[in-house]
Amino acid sequence: MSTDRYQSPLSERYASKEMQYIFSPEMKFKTWRRLWIALAKTEQELGLPISDEQIAELEAHRDTINFETAKEREKSVRHDVMSHVYAYGVQCPKAKGIIHLGATSCYVGDNTDIILMAEALKQIKRKLINVLERLAAFADAHKNLPTLAFTHFQPAQPTTVGKRATLWMQEFLMDLEDLEYVAGSLKLLGSKGTTGTQASFLELFDGDQEKVDRIDPMIAEKMGFKDCYAVSGQTYSRKVDARVANVLAGIAASAYKMSNDIRLLQHLKEVEEPFEKNQIGSSAMAYKRNPMRSERIGSLARYVMVDALNPAITSATQWFERTLDDSANKRLSIPEAFLATDGILDLCLNVADGLVVYEKVITKHLMAELPFMATENIMMDAVKKGGDRQELHEKIRTLSMEAGAHVKQEGKENNLLELIAADPAFRLTLEELKASMEPSKYIGRAPQQTERFLHDVIRPVLEANREMLGMKADIHV
Repeated sequence: MSTDRYQSPLSERYASKEMQYIFSPEMKFKTWRRLWIALAKTEQELGLPISDEQIAELEAHRDTINFETAKEREKSVRHDVMSHVYAYGVQCPKAKGIIHLGATSCYVGDNTDIILMAEALKQIKRKLINVLERLAAFADAHKNLPTLAFTHFQPAQPTTVGKRATLWMQEFLMDLEDLEYVAGSLKLLGSKGTTGTQASFLELFDGDQEKVDRIDPMIAEKMGFKDCYAVSGQTYSRKVDARVANVLAGIAASAYKMSNDIRLLQHLKEVEEPFEKNQIGSSAMAYKRNPMRSERIGSLARYVMVDALNPAITSATQWFERTLDDSANKRLSIPEAFLATDGILDLCLNVADGLVVYEKVITKHLMAELPFMATENIMMDAVKKGGDRQELHEKIRTLSMEAGAHVKQEGKENNLLELIAADPAFRLTLEELKASMEPSKYIGRAPQQTERFLHDVIRPVLEANREMLGMKADIHV
């Protein structure tokens, strides 16, 4: 590791080796060579004078890239594609004359970008599926555990710990649906030429329109794609990058939402993210157990959400058939959005796999607020015993304000039940009132909703992608 120059935190701290490899120079330039081979084979099959010997020479050197030769060449010609054409030709002297024949730089550059994004989306999908699987296990384990729900971060009608986790899962499921749609719509640029008209290929094939029509489908098939975009300028539309980045930003937003909820729950001491035996929470306050993984999810998520603006602006500012102000931006925005999202999902996997639930704290908080939540039920019980609904409603409102002041101004326990029992208008004893304080009476259909969501929605998704399950997150720091 070099210590005298900037190192990207995405590589050093957050992203997996697998995602880093997808956007590595090795993967990029090996893909370039695969594309040059696909082009040469297609041209040969369509009748150009390219020999089997030339193709075999190209294939023999497909994965043994002479990086130093290309690097030295680029210093003089200032063109990365032509430098690698030259380096490939040095290794393949018999085939050097037909490498990149009829193509423009975007043939290798843009097609490779699509291929790398497609591979990276597969990696993201795998991790997203595993996050859903871990959260499903958590939701199922805690589907019956009553807990305070919050609106405006104020105590509200109870839900269950498991039901709350389904809210996180539902948003990740939306991201999965978006990912599958966008990934399924990706197509190669193909070989369209300098302004997208395929003029160079029309020249190569002596004006044979039928042969030129066959080039793109044949290249797509060789590269494992169903099709190429029907029309383009020199490049594929940068709208494609914007769509992909929006998928990643959506995942980041969902992860951010979950991590924020966990951070708030950890403040309440109800649920905690994993905390390792030797982990230090604070350099000054040794007792602290800071939610550093959830905080890191939020930190990286903000980066991805903002980074999604880059491809959108690039798409909007491409002039006519192409301008080159996309290039430097694309080299940063797309790989780093994937690397950061990859790191986010590793953190989500780690957190979801080790969430700690403190049931007694949850119950204590719930029981402190439950008398307020139960007032409607109490009023109905009192009406059954002959009370006047309108009179009782006003009395409960007044007594609730009194109990609230008892808690907030005096720092004492909630005494609403005692106040109600002391009022003869309710005709209810303290024992009867306490008997009604069973939390499960106030959680509605939360357990059943959780069960149905897991059974009807999540399990079919997990079953359809079962070969992807079983991933473990590697958290570096």
